[in-house]
Amino acid sequence: MSGSDVRAKKSGLSADIQKRLDAKYNVDQEKQCREWIEAVLGESLPEQEIGKNHFQANLRDGQIICRLINALSPEPLIAKINTQKAAFKQMENIEKFLTACKKFGLQDGDLFQTADLYEAQNMGQVIVALYSLSSVSQKKGYSGPSIGVKMSTQNKRNFTDEQLNQGKAVIGLQMGTNQGASQAGMNIGKTRAIMD
Repeated sequence: MSGSDVRAKKSGLSADIQKRLDAKYNVDQEKQCREWIEAVLGESLPEQEIGKNHFQANLRDGQIICRLINALSPEPLIAKINTQKAAFKQMENIEKFLTACKKFGLQDGDLFQTADLYEAQNMGQVIVALYSLSSVSQKKGYSGPSIGVKMSTQNKRNFTDEQLNQGKAVIGLQMGTNQGASQAGMNIGKTRAIMD
């Protein structure tokens, strides 16, 4: 059952917004997420067909993503994963995953809403969350497979007083270097004559 089976067909502005959200969905990123999830969990996803609704069908009950974050974390962040088929239990799994992601270090802007996954409202944002989860897990010390970019780490530099003083002598190009030029004698257009 996909998100389109649950909700009424959108119209007007809601339909336009949904079209834009659907246009942001990237199938190549979905493939990378699928391969990453399978590599981390060591098992194949049940629904092997590629596409937004098929990917959503794999993650909809929340069990796979809950097991995923537990596998990435040094200690399990989700103690009990619901295996019941009731809708509210599946949405509870998704909520547990989102709460665990916040504890793990993901920012609110990287996360999605429960309806984004459960009703396939914004699967592009779900993929963003999975990429962010991979990046944060690398920073937290997970050495297994990953997708996306590696988060930066601190790179502190120590300069001597001599090096700092040399830096003060350099005129930055943002300050401008006009080599003694000025605007004296420049006329643009006709001069304005003021009469009493």
